Amino acid sequence: MVIIQGGALVTPEGIRMGDVALAGDKVSRVAVHIEPAEGDEVFDAGGCWVFPGFIDAHTHMQCWTGMDWTADSFETGTRAAACGGTTTIVDYATADRGVTMPDALAEWHRRADGTCTANYAFHMALAEWNERNRSDLAVMRECGVCSFKTYFAYDHLRLDDADTLEVLEALKPLGATLCVHCENGTVVDALQRRVFDEGITGPEGHPLSRPAECEAEAISRLLYLAHLAGDARVNVVHLSTRLGLEAIRDAKARGQKNIFVETCPQYLLLDDTRYLEQGDDSFAGAKYVMSPPLRKSSDRAALREALVRGEIDTIATDHCSFNLHGQKDRGRGDFRKIPNGGAGVEHRPALVATSFAGELGPTDLCRLMSENPAKVFGMWPAKGRLAEGADADVCVWDPSVAWTISAATQHQNVDHTPYEGFECQGRARLTFVNGVLVARDGEPTGEKPGRFVKR
Repeated sequence: MVIIQGGALVTPEGIRMGDVALAGDKVSRVAVHIEPAEGDEVFDAGGCWVFPGFIDAHTHMQCWTGMDWTADSFETGTRAAACGGTTTIVDYATADRGVTMPDALAEWHRRADGTCTANYAFHMALAEWNERNRSDLAVMRECGVCSFKTYFAYDHLRLDDADTLEVLEALKPLGATLCVHCENGTVVDALQRRVFDEGITGPEGHPLSRPAECEAEAISRLLYLAHLAGDARVNVVHLSTRLGLEAIRDAKARGQKNIFVETCPQYLLLDDTRYLEQGDDSFAGAKYVMSPPLRKSSDRAALREALVRGEIDTIATDHCSFNLHGQKDRGRGDFRKIPNGGAGVEHRPALVATSFAGELGPTDLCRLMSENPAKVFGMWPAKGRLAEGADADVCVWDPSVAWTISAATQHQNVDHTPYEGFECQGRARLTFVNGVLVARDGEPTGEKPGRFVKR
């Protein structure tokens, strides 16, 4: 057995001092003290919080965008995740137009199986709605996929409102959740042309072409459609604006149920002034080109307040990494050609724990980054809790360690980080995936026990 001794255990019943024993891929015992037997491997967790492994429910690994591959493969991305304390990711498999969902799922398995340090599950994104996809929803559920995604933006991905309503209606009896990218794509396309034609061609044009109103309108539209579908389960991904938050509050005030809300560290820590960064080549602002874009400081403040108040269910990353040199810089002179996406899967726990120190405690961090993702996306009670019988995914977190985020030392396979120079307080001392030690003090051990999570 593996015995983790003397830590502050973050359990469903609260925080208590004690030991945790891992036998194979399960938590076999949680007690005040567990006496090691001959052959047991003992790890000291003194001064540390012991969490159920963190879950990042929004990533894009080894993803082809139509222009390029993301910088991180499943191998590099899950290794980086584990170094930061994340033991499971939920990645977006995508059935492009003309591709069936079973074929898309098989392709994502081909990319991920056998390569991963952390566990992985899949959402299934739909780029079209037809009778084949309708019938395959049940097939996906049998294959362990209980969450899906549609888009209101991107011409090659988005569905119209009538199709979105039908998707919601079809998913409701399956108990499945629809994640939706909420931006008004028609308006974004028009504003991109307008901003570019006005001579604004650099990264600063990106947020101007995707204003807060485009997100808020799409969120409001989604929630009305979900209500028409009998309060079907929806997850608003990467919430970034105060206006979008108000649309969610309005729906909840009307009594609508089954609304789940996700945001990301970039919308809690950064703002749109970053697009003005110059750097050595006058193009550093491209690092922050992601959709939705970074917002105003007032949006950031509103989301931070909502998070502390418990109005946001989960914190994910939308990890979608592209190198600044050789990928994002292809959009020099035309912000519309900069690949959209940012890196963050490695640093999310440290960013949140540090920036919300004094506002969120260990149980809050567990709720936002482990327990709630497990509950919303069908992994509870096997994951998201530190309890006997749960999966042996554990993060031993040392709150005393001070360190600085840097692209030079990160494990994400990308040439920059949006959080360069961020001073963190606390990091993962030990990360176990399926009972196997995969990272120690932020460095990988080389083990790859990650496996598919059927939900």
